[in-house]
Amino acid sequence: MAEGTSIATTDDGVRLHVESAGEGTPIVFVHEFGGDHRSWEAQMRYFSRRHRVVTYGARGYPPSEVPEAIEAYSQARATADIAAVMDHCGIDKAHIVGLSMGGFATVHFGLTYPERALSLTVAGAGYGAEKAFEDYFRGVSEEVARQFESMGAENFSKIYGMAASRIPFLVKDPRGHAEFVRMLGEHSSKGAANTMRGVQMHRPSLYDLEDALKAMDVPTLIVSGDEDDHCLQPALYMKRVIPASGLLILPKTGHTINLEEPDRFNSSVADFIAQVEAGRWLARDPRSAPSEIMKTS
Repeated sequence: MAEGTSIATTDDGVRLHVESAGEGTPIVFVHEFGGDHRSWEAQMRYFSRRHRVVTYGARGYPPSEVPEAIEAYSQARATADIAAVMDHCGIDKAHIVGLSMGGFATVHFGLTYPERALSLTVAGAGYGAEKAFEDYFRGVSEEVARQFESMGAENFSKIYGMAASRIPFLVKDPRGHAEFVRMLGEHSSKGAANTMRGVQMHRPSLYDLEDALKAMDVPTLIVSGDEDDHCLQPALYMKRVIPASGLLILPKTGHTINLEEPDRFNSSVADFIAQVEAGRWLARDPRSAPSEIMKTS
Protein backbone atom coordinates (compact mmCIF):
# COMPACT_ATOMS: atom_id res chain seq x y z
CA MET A 1 0.00 0.00 0.00
CA ALA A 2 1.32 3.42 -0.88
CA GLU A 3 1.53 6.16 1.73
CA GLY A 4 -1.91 7.52 2.49
CA THR A 5 -5.17 7.00 4.29
CA SER A 6 -7.93 4.42 3.99
CA ILE A 7 -10.86 2.99 5.90
CA ALA A 8 -10.90 -0.47 7.48
CA THR A 9 -14.18 -2.14 8.41
CA THR A 10 -14.28 -4.37 11.49
CA ASP A 11 -16.21 -7.61 11.85
CA ASP A 12 -19.10 -5.70 13.46
CA GLY A 13 -19.14 -3.06 10.74
CA VAL A 14 -17.31 -0.20 12.51
CA ARG A 15 -15.21 1.91 10.15
CA LEU A 16 -11.68 2.79 11.26
CA HIS A 17 -9.39 5.51 9.90
CA VAL A 18 -6.05 3.99 8.84
CA GLU A 19 -2.78 5.66 7.83
CA SER A 20 0.13 3.86 6.19
CA ALA A 21 3.61 4.74 4.94
CA GLY A 22 6.86 3.12 3.86
CA GLU A 23 7.91 -0.36 2.80
CA GLY A 24 9.44 -3.31 4.60
CA THR A 25 8.53 -5.50 7.56
CA PRO A 26 5.22 -4.13 8.92
CA ILE A 27 4.79 -2.32 12.23
CA VAL A 28 1.34 -1.47 13.60
CA PHE A 29 1.04 1.32 16.19
CA VAL A 30 -1.89 1.25 18.64
CA HIS A 31 -2.66 4.47 20.54
CA GLU A 32 -3.54 5.21 24.16
CA PHE A 33 -6.84 6.47 25.60
CA GLY A 34 -5.63 10.07 25.73
CA GLY A 35 -4.13 9.98 22.24
CA ASP A 36 -5.22 9.02 18.75
CA HIS A 37 -3.58 8.04 15.47
CA ARG A 38 -1.74 11.38 15.40
CA SER A 39 0.14 10.45 18.59
CA TRP A 40 2.43 8.18 16.56
CA GLU A 41 3.58 10.76 14.00
CA ALA A 42 7.18 10.81 15.25
CA GLN A 43 7.26 7.01 15.03
CA MET A 44 5.57 6.91 11.61
CA ARG A 45 8.21 9.25 10.19
CA TYR A 46 11.14 7.45 11.83
CA PHE A 47 10.21 3.83 11.16
CA SER A 48 8.80 4.35 7.64
CA ARG A 49 12.40 4.81 6.45
CA ARG A 50 12.90 1.04 6.70
CA HIS A 51 9.48 -0.47 7.53
CA ARG A 52 5.92 -0.41 6.35
CA VAL A 53 4.18 1.44 9.18
CA VAL A 54 0.48 1.54 9.97
CA THR A 55 -1.50 3.43 12.58
CA TYR A 56 -5.21 3.91 13.02
CA GLY A 57 -7.85 5.59 15.13
CA ALA A 58 -9.57 3.24 17.56
CA ARG A 59 -13.34 3.00 17.45
CA GLY A 60 -14.73 6.09 19.16
CA TYR A 61 -11.87 8.31 17.92
CA PRO A 62 -12.75 10.46 14.86
CA PRO A 63 -12.20 10.29 11.98
CA SER A 64 -12.87 6.64 12.91
CA GLU A 65 -16.52 5.86 13.55
CA VAL A 66 -18.03 6.53 16.98
CA PRO A 67 -20.55 3.77 17.80
CA GLU A 68 -23.40 4.95 20.02
CA ALA A 69 -23.90 1.65 21.87
CA ILE A 70 -21.63 0.91 24.82
CA GLU A 71 -21.74 -2.77 23.80
CA ALA A 72 -19.60 -1.91 20.77
CA TYR A 73 -16.62 -1.20 23.05
CA SER A 74 -14.61 -3.87 24.88
CA GLN A 75 -11.09 -5.22 25.32
CA ALA A 76 -11.94 -8.08 22.95
CA ARG A 77 -13.18 -5.61 20.32
CA ALA A 78 -10.05 -3.47 20.70
CA THR A 79 -7.89 -6.55 20.19
CA ALA A 80 -9.87 -7.77 17.16
CA ASP A 81 -9.66 -4.29 15.62
CA ILE A 82 -5.87 -4.64 15.31
CA ALA A 83 -6.42 -7.79 13.27
CA ALA A 84 -9.08 -6.05 11.18
CA VAL A 85 -6.67 -3.23 10.33
CA MET A 86 -3.99 -5.77 9.38
CA ASP A 87 -6.47 -7.66 7.19
CA HIS A 88 -7.50 -4.43 5.50
CA CYS A 89 -3.85 -3.63 4.76
CA GLY A 90 -3.11 -7.16 3.53
CA ILE A 91 -0.68 -7.78 6.40
CA ASP A 92 -0.34 -11.34 7.67
CA LYS A 93 2.22 -10.69 10.42
CA ALA A 94 3.54 -7.51 12.02
CA HIS A 95 5.42 -6.03 14.92
CA ILE A 96 2.75 -4.56 17.22
CA VAL A 97 3.58 -1.45 19.26
CA GLY A 98 1.05 -0.12 21.76
CA LEU A 99 0.94 2.51 24.49
CA SER A 100 -1.27 2.30 27.60
CA MET A 101 -4.76 1.30 26.35
CA GLY A 102 -2.97 0.30 23.15
CA GLY A 103 -0.42 -1.59 25.23
CA PHE A 104 -3.17 -3.67 26.81
CA ALA A 105 -4.59 -4.36 23.33
CA THR A 106 -1.08 -5.35 22.22
CA VAL A 107 -0.76 -7.87 25.09
CA HIS A 108 -4.16 -9.34 24.24
CA PHE A 109 -3.22 -9.48 20.57
CA GLY A 110 -0.19 -11.59 21.50
CA LEU A 111 -2.43 -13.89 23.53
CA THR A 112 -5.21 -14.12 20.92
CA TYR A 113 -3.27 -13.95 17.63
CA PRO A 114 0.28 -15.09 18.50
CA GLU A 115 0.80 -16.45 14.98
CA ARG A 116 0.30 -12.92 13.58
CA ALA A 117 2.64 -11.09 15.97
CA LEU A 118 6.29 -10.85 15.01
CA SER A 119 6.88 -9.01 18.29
CA LEU A 120 5.08 -6.95 20.91
CA THR A 121 6.13 -3.60 22.37
CA VAL A 122 4.01 -2.98 25.46
CA ALA A 123 4.54 0.58 26.72
CA GLY A 124 2.91 2.29 29.69
CA ALA A 125 0.53 -0.59 30.40
CA GLY A 126 -0.63 -1.04 33.97
CA TYR A 127 -3.50 1.24 34.94
CA GLY A 128 -6.18 -0.81 36.68
CA ALA A 129 -4.00 -3.93 36.66
CA GLU A 130 -2.82 -3.64 40.27
CA LYS A 131 -5.21 -5.73 42.35
CA ALA A 132 -5.12 -3.26 45.25
CA PHE A 133 -6.40 -0.46 43.03
CA GLU A 134 -9.02 -2.30 40.94
CA ASP A 135 -12.05 -0.78 42.66
CA TYR A 136 -10.50 2.69 42.71
CA PHE A 137 -9.64 2.47 39.02
CA ARG A 138 -13.19 1.48 38.07
CA GLY A 139 -14.62 4.30 40.14
CA VAL A 140 -12.33 6.98 38.75
CA SER A 141 -12.90 5.63 35.22
CA GLU A 142 -16.64 6.15 35.62
CA GLU A 143 -16.00 9.67 36.88
CA VAL A 144 -13.77 10.41 33.87
CA ALA A 145 -16.51 9.15 31.56
CA ARG A 146 -19.10 11.40 33.27
CA GLN A 147 -16.80 14.40 33.00
CA PHE A 148 -16.28 13.88 29.28
CA GLU A 149 -20.06 13.77 28.90
CA SER A 150 -20.86 16.75 31.14
CA MET A 151 -17.95 19.08 30.36
CA GLY A 152 -17.14 17.98 26.82
CA ALA A 153 -13.73 16.90 25.56
CA GLU A 154 -12.44 20.41 24.89
CA ASN A 155 -12.99 21.56 28.47
CA PHE A 156 -12.19 18.30 30.28
CA SER A 157 -8.96 17.81 28.33
CA LYS A 158 -7.43 20.64 30.35
CA ILE A 159 -8.10 18.65 33.55
CA TYR A 160 -7.35 15.16 32.26
CA GLY A 161 -4.11 16.38 30.68
CA MET A 162 -2.81 17.46 34.09
CA ALA A 163 -2.93 13.98 35.64
CA ALA A 164 0.13 13.09 37.73
CA SER A 165 1.64 10.83 35.08
CA ARG A 166 1.37 13.62 32.47
CA ILE A 167 3.33 16.18 34.53
CA PRO A 168 6.80 14.91 33.49
CA PHE A 169 5.78 15.63 29.88
CA LEU A 170 4.66 19.15 30.85
CA VAL A 171 7.89 19.82 32.73
CA LYS A 172 10.28 18.68 29.99
CA ASP A 173 8.28 19.75 26.92
CA PRO A 174 5.55 22.34 27.57
CA ARG A 175 4.98 22.82 23.84
CA GLY A 176 4.53 19.09 23.23
CA HIS A 177 2.26 18.77 26.24
CA ALA A 178 0.10 21.66 25.02
CA GLU A 179 -0.26 19.93 21.65
CA PHE A 180 -1.26 16.70 23.40
CA VAL A 181 -3.97 18.52 25.39
CA ARG A 182 -5.21 20.34 22.30
CA MET A 183 -5.57 17.09 20.35
CA LEU A 184 -7.30 15.44 23.32
CA GLY A 185 -9.78 18.30 23.29
CA GLU A 186 -10.65 17.42 19.70
CA HIS A 187 -11.80 13.92 20.65
CA SER A 188 -15.40 12.78 20.63
CA SER A 189 -16.91 13.18 24.10
CA LYS A 190 -19.24 10.25 23.43
CA GLY A 191 -16.40 8.12 22.08
CA ALA A 192 -14.19 8.89 25.08
CA ALA A 193 -16.95 8.09 27.57
CA ASN A 194 -17.88 4.86 25.81
CA THR A 195 -14.25 3.79 25.55
CA MET A 196 -13.67 4.47 29.23
CA ARG A 197 -16.75 2.48 30.25
CA GLY A 198 -16.52 -0.32 27.70
CA VAL A 199 -12.78 -0.94 27.48
CA GLN A 200 -10.93 0.59 30.41
CA MET A 201 -13.34 -0.26 33.24
CA HIS A 202 -13.86 -3.90 32.34
CA ARG A 203 -10.57 -5.18 30.94
CA PRO A 204 -9.09 -8.06 32.94
CA SER A 205 -6.17 -7.40 35.23
CA LEU A 206 -2.82 -8.47 33.82
CA TYR A 207 -2.34 -10.42 37.05
CA ASP A 208 -5.36 -12.57 36.15
CA LEU A 209 -3.67 -13.56 32.87
CA GLU A 210 -0.54 -15.08 34.42
CA ASP A 211 -0.92 -18.62 33.08
CA ALA A 212 -1.60 -17.35 29.56
CA LEU A 213 1.28 -14.87 29.70
CA LYS A 214 3.69 -17.59 30.86
CA ALA A 215 2.73 -19.63 27.79
CA MET A 216 3.05 -16.73 25.32
CA ASP A 217 6.28 -17.06 23.36
CA VAL A 218 6.06 -13.86 21.30
CA PRO A 219 9.18 -11.66 21.71
CA THR A 220 8.12 -8.76 23.94
CA LEU A 221 9.62 -5.43 24.94
CA ILE A 222 8.04 -3.83 28.01
CA VAL A 223 8.58 -0.08 28.42
CA SER A 224 7.73 2.20 31.34
CA GLY A 225 8.62 5.64 32.57
CA ASP A 226 10.06 5.73 36.09
CA GLU A 227 7.55 8.41 37.08
CA ASP A 228 4.56 6.48 35.74
CA ASP A 229 4.04 4.91 39.15
CA HIS A 230 1.05 2.65 38.50
CA CYS A 231 2.77 1.06 35.50
CA LEU A 232 6.05 0.16 37.21
CA GLN A 233 4.93 -2.87 39.21
CA PRO A 234 2.86 -4.29 36.32
CA ALA A 235 5.92 -3.82 34.06
CA LEU A 236 8.10 -5.80 36.49
CA TYR A 237 5.39 -8.45 36.73
CA MET A 238 5.18 -8.83 32.93
CA LYS A 239 8.97 -9.11 32.73
CA ARG A 240 8.81 -11.92 35.28
CA VAL A 241 6.09 -13.96 33.60
CA ILE A 242 6.49 -13.41 29.81
CA PRO A 243 9.29 -15.79 28.72
CA ALA A 244 10.90 -13.85 25.86
CA SER A 245 10.57 -10.40 27.39
CA GLY A 246 12.84 -7.50 28.20
CA LEU A 247 12.17 -4.44 30.34
CA LEU A 248 13.17 -0.84 29.59
CA ILE A 249 12.66 1.89 32.22
CA LEU A 250 13.18 5.46 31.01
CA PRO A 251 14.33 7.93 33.70
CA LYS A 252 12.39 11.09 34.57
CA THR A 253 9.59 9.97 32.27
CA GLY A 254 5.85 9.67 32.77
CA HIS A 255 3.05 7.99 30.86
CA THR A 256 3.26 9.53 27.40
CA ILE A 257 6.55 7.79 26.66
CA ASN A 258 6.72 7.98 22.87
CA LEU A 259 5.92 11.72 22.92
CA GLU A 260 8.07 12.61 25.93
CA GLU A 261 11.19 10.76 24.75
CA PRO A 262 10.76 10.06 21.02
CA ASP A 263 14.46 9.57 20.30
CA ARG A 264 15.00 7.08 23.15
CA PHE A 265 11.74 5.30 22.41
CA ASN A 266 12.43 5.02 18.69
CA SER A 267 16.00 3.83 19.03
CA SER A 268 15.08 1.28 21.72
CA VAL A 269 12.18 -0.15 19.72
CA ALA A 270 14.31 -0.20 16.54
CA ASP A 271 17.05 -2.14 18.33
CA PHE A 272 14.48 -4.56 19.76
CA ILE A 273 12.93 -5.19 16.34
CA ALA A 274 16.39 -5.68 14.80
CA GLN A 275 17.22 -8.31 17.42
CA VAL A 276 13.90 -10.07 16.84
CA GLU A 277 14.42 -10.14 13.09
CA ALA A 278 17.94 -11.49 13.60
CA GLY A 279 16.54 -14.29 15.77
CA ARG A 280 18.48 -13.03 18.78
CA TRP A 281 15.68 -11.91 21.15
CA LEU A 282 15.44 -15.12 23.15
CA ALA A 283 13.58 -16.44 26.15
CA ARG A 284 15.48 -16.12 29.43
CA ASP A 285 18.15 -18.77 29.80
CA PRO A 286 17.07 -21.19 32.56
CA ARG A 287 20.57 -20.96 34.05
CA SER A 288 19.77 -17.33 34.88
CA ALA A 289 17.44 -18.32 37.73
CA PRO A 290 15.90 -15.26 39.43
CA SER A 291 15.96 -17.02 42.81
CA GLU A 292 19.74 -17.34 42.81
CA ILE A 293 21.92 -14.67 44.44
CA MET A 294 25.43 -16.19 44.28
CA LYS A 295 26.68 -19.55 43.07
CA THR A 296 28.47 -21.74 45.62
CA SER A 297 28.90 -25.05 43.85
